[in-house]
Amino acid sequence: MARAALTTEELGAFRSRAVAAAAKLFAEQGYAGVTLRSLAKALGVSPMTPYRYFENKEELFARVRTEALRRFADVQRDAVAGVDDPEEALRTLGRVYVRFALDAPDAYHTIFDSLQAQSGKYPELESEQARAFSYLQAAVAAAVDAGLMQGEPLQRAHMLWAQVHGLVSLHLAGKLVMGCTLDELISLVFERPEAAR
Repeated sequence: MARAALTTEELGAFRSRAVAAAAKLFAEQGYAGVTLRSLAKALGVSPMTPYRYFENKEELFARVRTEALRRFADVQRDAVAGVDDPEEALRTLGRVYVRFALDAPDAYHTIFDSLQAQSGKYPELESEQARAFSYLQAAVAAAVDAGLMQGEPLQRAHMLWAQVHGLVSLHLAGKLVMGCTLDELISLVFERPEAAR
């Protein structure tokens, strides 16, 4: 007898549970170390069950990344809600970036350090990725409009992102050992928006 089709609620509930379990597995074992069968084992279901919910490991990982990006975007959105001063918005976003990386290193690594899906394949993932960048881009554009920063806003946003990401990555790798701390250096990046010139 054919198996009954899953309801939308059943699909959503299992996928949410699976994504949470998979996020832990990817963090512990890396992309190469995870299979849909290892996910099944972690969830305590039959080896073939995840195949009813995910086409393959790439789709599973795309969903894990989407959720990590959603969390990252949400904390940025919440942090700058009601912040009208562009300079303060930039400083706030810098602090939020660092805090997210330190408080949720698995999610941070999943977003930035792991295998990326082919462009155009997972629209929800790309939407959350764009949203996660949009808050910095908007703050930089506002700083340029206010005369606090010069240059093309999109390029300046990428430069600030690269500076903060580089410092956070060095810190997480234990490489900031030459006499400056992460907090000192992040403060320097956002001390004056002109520093991004």
